Amino acid sequence: MLIKKKKVRSHTEDRLLALVLATTAGILNAMALGAFGFFPSHMTGNTSQISTEVTTSDLHMLLFLLALITAFVMGCTVARLAVIIGQKHKLRTIFCLIILAEGVALTAASIFETMFFTPRFNGEVLVLLGFLMGIHNATSTQLSNGRVRSTHITGTLTDAGIALGSWLSSHVSHDESGERRFFQKVLHTHLTTVFSFLIGCIAGLLLFKSYGFNAMIGLGLFLMVVALGAIAITVQRSRRSFY
Repeated sequence: MLIKKKKVRSHTEDRLLALVLATTAGILNAMALGAFGFFPSHMTGNTSQISTEVTTSDLHMLLFLLALITAFVMGCTVARLAVIIGQKHKLRTIFCLIILAEGVALTAASIFETMFFTPRFNGEVLVLLGFLMGIHNATSTQLSNGRVRSTHITGTLTDAGIALGSWLSSHVSHDESGERRFFQKVLHTHLTTVFSFLIGCIAGLLLFKSYGFNAMIGLGLFLMVVALGAIAITVQRSRRSFY
């Protein structure tokens, strides 16, 4: 699911991708809310809140929101540049390496918070998490050709509504069964993303309440294990095809 293959990706691969990356995105988002009282990936809300801060003249919060949004965009940009470089050098595991780097950064930040937590650094840590969420979302979006956006639930719900409309229309207009199954698979993929994110949010809050930043360390390690596992499988298959 983390390898960009020459063949067209199946909906099963995209649903597995959504299951892992949307769930972990939801977990991290909820953990950030529990730790800092803020969603690092909620760019729609953060952008809307800027107007409130402008009217109240809260310069500190205004600058923080701008930094958070910029960090998210920069995370997306870095993920895209990494993919371009990886594809240029025909590195099949580039998406795995991006997730691995994200896991390392998240684990390091969580260890720092565990040892030196102070509210004075909350803003900086949230900006870092926003950057990582940008990487996370851009990676799943590029890998799935836009079918899985792990943190962008507004867009995913929109896509799910469009897919549902197309599926209902196919029944009314008596389209071919192949097209109807296609719309059904697309709808299932989007719903998997939405419910995975929701379940991740619930699990994230429960885990953070029980284990604090240790739970966030565990999430970073989990991302690293997923990425390393995908790399190991890819290398093993490459060796088999070589011999």
